[in-house]
Amino acid sequence: MPAGGFTRLPNGSVVVALTLPRPAGSGDSGPVRVLVLAANRARALTRLRNLGLRAVYLRGNTEPPTPDEVTAVLHHPDGLLWRAVPDEAGELWHPIRALLRGA
Repeated sequence: MPAGGFTRLPNGSVVVALTLPRPAGSGDSGPVRVLVLAANRARALTRLRNLGLRAVYLRGNTEPPTPDEVTAVLHHPDGLLWRAVPDEAGELWHPIRALLRGA
């Protein structure tokens, strides 16, 4: 089961963070941390499902996004980012297109 959580922002929107297995055909192996900015949790999960990540569920709030993760997703125009877990020293966040390109 994917681990994850969410944080509600003062404007009412939420940032959802999920640790998911890397999609098949994307080259590398190992889990990835995905961040999604949306109006609510359901819309955040719908955004991921529309990209082909069908089995994405958020059960509980065991691993909510850190303040650095919230800042990263707020400053990205798409509001949808990922990076490898555990994060390698200095690895930057990538747009979701870079993860799904190989799949």
